[in-house]
Amino acid sequence: MRPLQQREIAVLIATLCVASVVTGIVSANPPRPGTEDNGLTENESATLWSRDADNYINQEEYSQRYGDERSPIHQLANGTDITFKQPPSTAATWTRNDFADLDAGGSGMSVHPPHASLEDGVFIKDAHATIFAVQPSTRGHLESGDTPLYIAPNGAVRGFVDYRVRLPDDSSSGNRTVEWSLTNHEIEEVRLETDGETIARIDGSYTPVLDYQIEDDWSTTLTLEAEIHVQLRKTVRTEVVSRINVTNSTDAVNETNSTNGTVATNRTALIRETEIDEIDREETLNVSDSIDVEIYDLSASPYYAEYPNGDSGVAIFQSRPWQGYTLTAEGDANVRGVWRFYTARDTSWDTLIRSNQTASTEVRSDAIPVYVHAYPSRIGPRAEPVRDGPGIVDTWGSERASPARTIDENVTVEVVNQPYTATHGLAVRTEAVDRGALHVAGIVRGVNASIVEPREGSERQLRRSNLTVSVLEQNQSQATLRIELRDNETGAPIILDDQARSNPIREDPRNGYITIADQRVETNASGVAIVTVGDPGIDEVRYQPESWLSQNPAYVSDTASVRWHPLGTIDGWFAFLFEIFWQFIPFFVMFYAGHRLLRMFGPTDLFERNL
Repeated sequence: MRPLQQREIAVLIATLCVASVVTGIVSANPPRPGTEDNGLTENESATLWSRDADNYINQEEYSQRYGDERSPIHQLANGTDITFKQPPSTAATWTRNDFADLDAGGSGMSVHPPHASLEDGVFIKDAHATIFAVQPSTRGHLESGDTPLYIAPNGAVRGFVDYRVRLPDDSSSGNRTVEWSLTNHEIEEVRLETDGETIARIDGSYTPVLDYQIEDDWSTTLTLEAEIHVQLRKTVRTEVVSRINVTNSTDAVNETNSTNGTVATNRTALIRETEIDEIDREETLNVSDSIDVEIYDLSASPYYAEYPNGDSGVAIFQSRPWQGYTLTAEGDANVRGVWRFYTARDTSWDTLIRSNQTASTEVRSDAIPVYVHAYPSRIGPRAEPVRDGPGIVDTWGSERASPARTIDENVTVEVVNQPYTATHGLAVRTEAVDRGALHVAGIVRGVNASIVEPREGSERQLRRSNLTVSVLEQNQSQATLRIELRDNETGAPIILDDQARSNPIREDPRNGYITIADQRVETNASGVAIVTVGDPGIDEVRYQPESWLSQNPAYVSDTASVRWHPLGTIDGWFAFLFEIFWQFIPFFVMFYAGHRLLRMFGPTDLFERNL
């Protein structure tokens, strides 16, 4: 890409940072936005193609090539990938409308995608039933080798069924002629099955749409099955020649005798008759296609906490990837996890094969399904509004490897490139929570969690703590401190390693601890800890509480400080004076020795004058 083009893209990104998108780079050759009527605006259809070829052209060149102007979003999408904070509806809208452009080939031609599983019978050839799309759905990129297709419990499966009929060649031998004709052909029924059980059926159609509803299932295999029936007629014509005697002279055959020139009347006649034998032949062939899916159904059990200052805490855990939740009816306060989204076409439908009895031709497909994809983003969990909105207290989940290799090489998004924590759990602290308006959203469009009634332990107590510290004893080199931690309201001791309080919401319960002079200590059953420190001065003691996600009741942090010094006691003063005396002994000895030497060897009159 030329520097000029790069600058143009940079300007577009700067000017079009709308709330719903974050961008990267992309690839392929989808329909040009605005050229097809598929229920989307030009801007909406421009955002679909995260596998399109990243061949950016400027506005002038675009206008010369296509004779029209692009919208700013269309121009942006021409050079970058566009990602979303929530699963967009555009993929399903495009797929639903584009599906109408899928046409079968007629009795003499079968139309099928390259990946279709073709079946042949005696008369039915190149038959298939292929799943076009399952909507609503999202392809999850969890890690290498783990890319499940999550589908809503209620949705629709779109399929494509086609075949061709092979008529045997007509033949003729002697007085016998065989002709074949097609009297009827149809798709009698289309069924949708899951694990061998039929959950939907409709009358035959080349482009069936089957609505489904699946409950109480975690993962399953959806199977689209079609029953094709043809009826042929074999017509056998046999010509039979027979001689019969005739009594009516008008029916006689006159023959001339060349010998005597007389005419004689032959009393026999040749009768030609055609015997017709019609035989109906029928054939039924079942064709199918399957796809593994996970039924994406959510139910949320929130946990609540009230902070001493009036703030509220909310924590929600889901075992599957999920988007996040809003805290107010207006939706102006929300938190989301690590997942972001992009849309991309199913490249296996880029072309179709038209096959008849003599040849096969590959053509560009007029119908292209588009899917939503979810991936873990380097952007990470976010709360909004950013400055004065909710604060993320904790996130937790399973540790997974980067799924970067599962994303098409032509798709460039800000996927994590190292191991990451899947945000199955999200806990926030906020000023207020409208519990009745709490809204939990999934990664499949339209699938939101039903809020389960609060269960025992879901209301967490979050209290103030009272931390005190005093000096038990000290000497010149160290001091023994007594640290006490109690409930500020009840006065009850706070035991930091108390299994009775352990009531973890997240997988790894955390105990609180007290820090002092680079040490971590825990209180005993009386809420007391005894610790020895070595450096005189002021020691700050801090209570680092366990999260309310781990203990109930839980507490907020507190600090205390203590000052100690060897001069703080009589023994310390005595030791201090003794140390000073001990340090000055050499000076006293030197002074005394010098004085004696002067008296012995110095001038005598000097001493006398001094006296």
